[in-house]
This record gives sequence, structure tokens and C-alpha cells, in this order.
Amino acid sequence: MQFNIPTYLTLFRVVLIPFFVLAFYLPFSWAPVCCALLFVLAAITDWFDGFLARRWKQTTAFGAFLDPVADKVMVAIALVLVAEYFHSWWITLPAATMIAREIIISALREWMAEIGKRSSVAVSWIGKVKTTAQMLALVALLWRPNSSVELAGILALYIAAALTFWSMFQYLSAARKDLLDQ
Repeated sequence: MQFNIPTYLTLFRVVLIPFFVLAFYLPFSWAPVCCALLFVLAAITDWFDGFLARRWKQTTAFGAFLDPVADKVMVAIALVLVAEYFHSWWITLPAATMIAREIIISALREWMAEIGKRSSVAVSWIGKVKTTAQMLALVALLWRPNSSVELAGILALYIAAALTFWSMFQYLSAARKDLLDQ
């Protein structure tokens, strides 16, 4: 297997995960901003590795596998950390919903690929909007410098949760015939 810059960026995101978690728990006043910045760095490398892989035609099977895994693990961990910090049902419920959706859609995509219909559940524009709202929410809720940013983060979290349901039902609807076909 040949490594390239996009693959190294994806691997960097994986290596960043324990430092991200550690930053969350550091007992310093600057820890939340450090944690949020590490999350932003991961999001930037996520966008950049995909852009470079396509632009330089350096897509690899390993990169195609690892990229979504790195993204989903980072986001799931961020959601768990935010839910732990706020320790309330109104944060835990949308966080759990988003994690559950990622598991359901990942399983659906895997199953659709097995039956040769992966393109039926390709990423839609609503999924991209959901991801943007989710990233903004997580940055705000990891950073939380004041109550206005926290409130904006919670609002973005609920927007992302609503878009999570919408995109999940779109994917399930697209696969309905194959799922229910006996």
C-alpha cells in the first residue's frame, strides 16, 4: 500500500483523537478552547484530505475506508463528551440520535453495497448541511466561552438533530424497496 498526503492527513485525524479527549479533560481554563481547536483542526483536515485526494487523483481503498471511520469516531466522541459535560437529557437525546443515525446509515450503506446498490444511498446535500450544522454545534459546545455561544451551539445541535432525522429517512426511503423486498 502506498501512502500519500491525503492518507497521512486522515491518519493524523486518527492520531489526534486521544489528544482531543485529553484536552477536554485538562483542568485548565484554556482547555475548552484547545479542545475546540483540535476539533476544528480535525474538521479542516477532513475537508482537505478529500479535496487533495480528488484533485491529485490519489484516492486509495485504504483512504476511502479510513476517512469516514476517522470522521465518525471523532464526531461520536465529541458528541459523547458534550453530553457528559452538560449532563442533561436535552443534550444527550440529540447526541444519541446522531450517533444512532450514523450507525444505522453506515450499516445501510454496507448492506446496499453488498447487494450492488450503494449508489442508492450516496451522500445527499441534506447530509452535508447536517454535517455543517453538527460541526458548528460541536465547536460551540466544546468551546463554550459564554452562555450565548452555548445557546447557539444548542440551537445548532437541534438543527443538526432535525436534519439527522430528515436525511436518515431519505436514505431509508431510497432503500425501502430493497429492504422490504422478500
